[in-house]
Amino acid sequence: MSDIQIKQRPYLTSPELFPEMSPLIARILAGRGVQSEQELQLKLKHLVAPDMKGLDQAVQIIDQALDQQKKIVIVGDYDADGATSTALMLLVLREMGGHVEYLVPDRFKYGYGLTPAIADLAHSNYQPDLLITVDNGISSHAGVRQAQSHAMQVIITDHHLTTKPTPEAEAVVNPNQLGCEFPSKALAGVGVAFYVLANLATHRAGLQKSTCRVVQYLDLVALGTYADVASLDQNNRILVDAGVRRIQQSQCRPGISALLDIAGRDPSQLKAQDLGFVLGPRINAAGRMETMDIGIECLLAADMQSACQLAQQLNDLNLERRQVESQMKQEALTELAHLNLDQDNLPAALVMFEPHWHQGVIGIVAGRLKEQFHRPTIVFAADQDGEHIKGSARSIEGIHIRDVIEKVAEQHPHIISHFGGHAAAAGLTLKKADFAVFRELFIQQIQQVDDALFQATLWTDGELSADAFLLQTIDQLEQLGPWGQKFPSPVFEGHFKVLDYKWLKDAHLKLRLALDNGRAVEAIAFYAKEKFAFDPMCDAVHIVYELDKNQFNGNVSLQLRLLHLSQ
Repeated sequence: MSDIQIKQRPYLTSPELFPEMSPLIARILAGRGVQSEQELQLKLKHLVAPDMKGLDQAVQIIDQALDQQKKIVIVGDYDADGATSTALMLLVLREMGGHVEYLVPDRFKYGYGLTPAIADLAHSNYQPDLLITVDNGISSHAGVRQAQSHAMQVIITDHHLTTKPTPEAEAVVNPNQLGCEFPSKALAGVGVAFYVLANLATHRAGLQKSTCRVVQYLDLVALGTYADVASLDQNNRILVDAGVRRIQQSQCRPGISALLDIAGRDPSQLKAQDLGFVLGPRINAAGRMETMDIGIECLLAADMQSACQLAQQLNDLNLERRQVESQMKQEALTELAHLNLDQDNLPAALVMFEPHWHQGVIGIVAGRLKEQFHRPTIVFAADQDGEHIKGSARSIEGIHIRDVIEKVAEQHPHIISHFGGHAAAAGLTLKKADFAVFRELFIQQIQQVDDALFQATLWTDGELSADAFLLQTIDQLEQLGPWGQKFPSPVFEGHFKVLDYKWLKDAHLKLRLALDNGRAVEAIAFYAKEKFAFDPMCDAVHIVYELDKNQFNGNVSLQLRLLHLSQ
């Protein structure tokens, strides 16, 4: 585990902006850059207006395709954002009377995005008149040309970053394309699809054509947005909050209900974080281990009986994914140990490849290694063609991983055949023979950044006063959610006297801590033996923690969930 420095989160705005709120709440909002109480009003009417480049053209083309009963095919991506985007497009366009099918590339055979081979496959399978991408396509110049050669119109809907001109499709909708002034750049692929479909529905309703209440599918929008780790600006918080509320009220797709049931979760108690840590991994497991069609069909399922069968398949695939991930991570750690690497002599980046590693799991393993060592990490696996390898990259705060890969590609254009992604995550393909050269070039680029970025920082919201250790405080904080990427849940720190301790299952540490007002509070550190060194003879600890509710035998009590412990 990398060394961690603990810092109090700086105020991005002034706490004085919130005079009606308690000092604690004002402090938390100021630490997240909230500028007014209006930003906390998560009503759909506050969504950013749909002034998105290419949106009107896309709406006109889809509207005409529906009127003329043209065949439409959706080309999606093989993650949760792609799955929810695909399901959303199908459900809405079919409700409007469209003839719609979908196609998601087999990640192991075709790779990512609208490639010429996928365009050929779409043509041979469905002979569509219109092809719409969701969550991909912004770099698919050759794929668009190939689709158009088959007499298809093409609409690109995507959210991935690009610094290049867009493909010459009939319409391109992406808030991150050049020349698009839409202010909410953090939309996930499913968020972009939602904007297209909502405006299509409004357009058709105005013309008294068959339309659809797109808001009924906000459960899918929330799931895809959160699972894709999209930044929770106000716009995304509105979408996620609305979707979570629908799930809590059991107004969601049967597939989501079935996944929650198999995970043993009560929908009425669902939190936004559950979208990312309970539902997202099960949907993603389909694309990682087999085919995303299983995940999409689960989301499309019209009744609980069929949804439950598909949810069971997804759960089984997720268990398999965990086993493969655990084995791969252990092999990676063993390899690092053989190199005698420790925190004092780690390279600027970790770049690893084993021919037998599972291509569907490399992204998760890269993320785990990045978290453990606090270094940008790329993990590669062999492609099916035997000549190329595919890598999944994860980065730390302050290092834009896609831009670093792009620099290598620009300076050495023969090495990287494909790449794309975000600041925090990216994917790329290169020849196996070029792996060693790429690793050296990539690490050289990372070595140029400020060394301070390699020091992991755990940001907190400071200390809590003793009278704030109440269940009521948790309820107040929950009202400010949803919490997530770029809008992190409140984390606190403090020094406490240890009154008692015990080990649970020889892995988890339970502490009883003294507060300044004479009360005591329980604290739990899960898997403490793997993370922290605890000396039972020490009578005081410095901890970083989240406030949590412990529900046991019908009783609810406050407990601290420890993120860091030192003595």
